[in-house]
Amino acid sequence: MRQTITKIRGLTVNVIIEEIHHQHDRGGLICYIASIYVQSHGSAEKRLVRRSRLPGAAAELKREIQRDGLRAFDRIRV
Repeated sequence: MRQTITKIRGLTVNVIIEEIHHQHDRGGLICYIASIYVQSHGSAEKRLVRRSRLPGAAAELKREIQRDGLRAFDRIRV
């Protein structure tokens, strides 16, 4: 099982993306979970914004956040 944590620093908040993937011996995907959190500067508390089980969802969100900043979250919230 492999875990990847990406932290994108912003002016007012940090975006933390945690990905967990587990593969079997032949390389097939068994499990994938991506969790996206928002954390205010100076705070240890992080708030879950989105969770996805679709491979590649975290990479797509990273690109959107780097391109659009916090405006990317306007499309996420329902």
